[in-house]
Amino acid sequence: MAKEKVEKKAQVQAEKKPETKAAPKVKVTSRMKLAYKEKVVPGLMKQFGYKNVMQVPKLDKVTINMGIGQATQNPKLVDSAAAELTSIVGQKVVITKAKKSISNFKLRANIAIGVMATLRGNRMYMFLDKLFGIVLPRIRDFKGVSDKAFDGRGNYTLGLKEQSLFPEINIDKIDKVTGMNISFTTTAKTDNEAFHLLKSLGMPFRNASSGN
Repeated sequence: MAKEKVEKKAQVQAEKKPETKAAPKVKVTSRMKLAYKEKVVPGLMKQFGYKNVMQVPKLDKVTINMGIGQATQNPKLVDSAAAELTSIVGQKVVITKAKKSISNFKLRANIAIGVMATLRGNRMYMFLDKLFGIVLPRIRDFKGVSDKAFDGRGNYTLGLKEQSLFPEINIDKIDKVTGMNISFTTTAKTDNEAFHLLKSLGMPFRNASSGN
């Protein structure tokens, strides 16, 4: 009987014991996103004479594409590229496939030929913070990026020759050196507005004082 009383008492105490609540998740906002709101927006409004905050151009998305030319002979290269890009951007990536067959290149329709990721919001700004502050300065003899890669509609594309520029990539574990194209889609109506938007965010243009 004494044993049963002890067990019952322990059970009652366990039931009364308050549940341990999980610590609330803390959302980290990129310093570049904060800088856009606090510095870039007021600066562009003054420079271009915008009457409304909604007129100020902003970054809509950043798209990273890695094309794997040798994937037709070695499909495993696509898996490696997908793992590398995932570690770089911190989100799931998309496998891109050939839309049609091209016999001269031994390319068949629907075969995997690359990987892609589209970044928006806070994750996009965190990626750009790393790109501008860490990755681009790692390029040998880096003197800035060209201001001639705009498409006439306020969008810009930057090319990198190797993925090892990113700190997440271990150069000793790379199967193949792979380049990538990084496209910046903005709401700017002109290339000049897009230039000053990206410049204000920290894009290290070679001729940063010239504009378009």
